[in-house]
Amino acid sequence: MPSSRAEPFADSSSSSASGAACLAGRAGPPAAPRWGTHARPAGFRLVLIATFNINNVNRRLPNLLDWLARRRPDIVALQELKAAQADFPADALARAGYGAVWRGQKTWNGVALLARGREPILTRDRLPGDPADVQSRYIEAAINGIVVASIYAPNGNPQPGPKFDYKLAWMERLRRHAATLRRSGAPVVLAGDYNVAPTDLDIYPTRSWDDDALIQPETRAAWRRLVGRSWTDAIRTLHPDRRLYSFWDYKRNRWPRDAGLRLDHLLLSSNLRDRLAEAGVDRDERGRDGASDHAPAWVRLRD
Repeated sequence: MPSSRAEPFADSSSSSASGAACLAGRAGPPAAPRWGTHARPAGFRLVLIATFNINNVNRRLPNLLDWLARRRPDIVALQELKAAQADFPADALARAGYGAVWRGQKTWNGVALLARGREPILTRDRLPGDPADVQSRYIEAAINGIVVASIYAPNGNPQPGPKFDYKLAWMERLRRHAATLRRSGAPVVLAGDYNVAPTDLDIYPTRSWDDDALIQPETRAAWRRLVGRSWTDAIRTLHPDRRLYSFWDYKRNRWPRDAGLRLDHLLLSSNLRDRLAEAGVDRDERGRDGASDHAPAWVRLRD
């Protein structure tokens, strides 16, 4: 059975015989950075990276496969798989041309990374900082010279309470790990559903969410600490004044009313900032039959 090459932050995760499956592994301390020439591999080209909270990967597999065929993203971060490890549709995705690593969880959570025409190299399958945390919310891989993370941050409701405390603690763990990644010198994309609407521009005009964990001052402050001066919010950088949403709740007719929130973000390390070419949201995916309540958010990087 081939093993996963771990660069640069290796856990004790392993691959399946096809190299596609990632088994839940022990979160260990980061290994010494070993990037060297990996920071700028030969033949690197324009790359389309997307994040998509699929809200049950097996139920929405036809939607996902159709979008992959039409959009042909190079790298995709998936969240909310809602599938046990053995139930991830790796074979169907391989037939569509995508290698994958994933960490499933029965009923809830679950994250994955897909790469078109190649196998992601698993580097970490859980967020460090709390060995007791068993929720499947973070996975990280090296893909063609870029470290990409798929992130599904806690919702945090109801607040105040233990779930909100967990959300804030989780985001602080993410901030610390992001700093470790930044110091490695690797080009990094942190992509996922952060369950944060960072500003009032990222939520439709309403008072109905005032008590929700997604927009609390503590949540937004945690987001600002994460982003700091070292990370670029790709969508907001290119669309500083535009209301772009990536999530529309199924309730209260919110999709037809365009009552959305921007919860899905792609953060770029400083060494990718100058390569930011385009960013946006494939909002039409939210209107398709059987759709997730999220639409894919994406970034295109130039060489």
